[in-house]
Amino acid sequence: MTVAAETTSSPPVPPVPLAALLARRALGLRLLAGRDDVALHWVHTSEMADPYPYLLGGELLMTAGVQLTDPVRYVERLVEAGAAALGFGVTPVYDTVPTALVEACARHGLALIEVPPETPFTAVARALWRLMAEARLHELRRVSEAQQSLATAAARPAPVPAVLGALASRLAGRAVLFGADGTESLAAGREVPAEAARALRELAAVLGPRPGGPASASGEGGGFRLAAYALGGGDGLTLGVATERRGPGDHTIAGVAVVLLSLLTAPHRGADVTVRDGALVRLLLGAPPAEVAGALGPGPWTVVHASGGDGTPFAAASLAAALGTPLVEAGAGAGAVRLLLPASAAAVTPQQGWTLGVSAAAEPDGLAAADAQAARALRRAQATRASLVRHRPGGFAALVDPAEAAAHARTLLAPLPDPLRETLRTWLSLHGSWDRTAVALDIHRNTVRQRITRCAALLDRDLDDPDVRMELWFALG
Repeated sequence: MTVAAETTSSPPVPPVPLAALLARRALGLRLLAGRDDVALHWVHTSEMADPYPYLLGGELLMTAGVQLTDPVRYVERLVEAGAAALGFGVTPVYDTVPTALVEACARHGLALIEVPPETPFTAVARALWRLMAEARLHELRRVSEAQQSLATAAARPAPVPAVLGALASRLAGRAVLFGADGTESLAAGREVPAEAARALRELAAVLGPRPGGPASASGEGGGFRLAAYALGGGDGLTLGVATERRGPGDHTIAGVAVVLLSLLTAPHRGADVTVRDGALVRLLLGAPPAEVAGALGPGPWTVVHASGGDGTPFAAASLAAALGTPLVEAGAGAGAVRLLLPASAAAVTPQQGWTLGVSAAAEPDGLAAADAQAARALRRAQATRASLVRHRPGGFAALVDPAEAAAHARTLLAPLPDPLRETLRTWLSLHGSWDRTAVALDIHRNTVRQRITRCAALLDRDLDDPDVRMELWFALG
């Protein structure tokens, strides 16, 4: 059994078989060597004598043979680079595809197509992109239909078997729920050979109930494609999936099932929710945070602000399950999420498709400050394009009397309205970078310049002076 980590969170652009491109009769393409079932991931045109350094693998390489001097070596280099196929345009350099090139492609198993003089290379590229767009649309529809099917199954009287059955049906394979001890708790779908079943069980054991361990893994065994996903219910359950082939959207479909099964199998979920809701009601009615924190879970707490996700309704719940907390709020902005993690949750680690800002640990009376810390950390992560940024505790600022510092800050910053204060805070945090500030605030860099110039005028301060910047940074902190 081979094992690899699962990283895809949304279906990528599906490859297109060469046969689909050959079927476009208007192009007049003709297969001269190799097979027509190779997968094309993109198209690239090059007239270099050796394009190897510029290939990623999976390309349909288009050339007219301008610098073709050694066909055998040329084909060997393409195969070494992982090119999927070679498209050779006849005229103006060659009247026909060189025989030596055809023989070399046949010997090395590289698909070779002849491109007629009346077909521009751009027409071939455009046809391939259209085929890939059609495949992408088909895959997105498939994923959307699967999500609806799984959601419907989760509302049935026996939701866990129903979700497993719907997943197995949508993936045309077998879905198995493994217990914490590795035994098969529940299964649905087609039977698989004993070798594949054993390999799937071993793959699920790779995940196990270890805190902070991998959330998913993939592999092969018994002629089947295998995948395993750790559920977020906290009781060590694992979902295993075995299919004969794997589509681009299969991981996304399985991810929806993981979220649903994590919610459905969470131990004592109803009692926990009742206690938590009661605590939140008491908090809204004026109870001190310290009084209700015990009902929510043991402290200290960590606040996480997140942006991103795959755009599905389950994205926030999936992130919460991965971080080990039921306390999640999907914000008003696209992909904006806030989470509250108790001390029992695992350490926050980067999550595929998300940008995270993490506060310092806080007791109940410090949660408001922790929320602000997480917000600032997220803005810094977005500006620096980092996947995760943690709050960095202050140093000298902690030596100043808070009340005295707050009074001075109010006086100093009184001329600035809130939008200018936010721009100045972000600009200072990013060392005066116009471009990174523009990215963090989602505005144009010229707008940043105008706002900072306005700040300097209203404050009557030289913002290029390091001492002025330091004073303003403390005041804005």
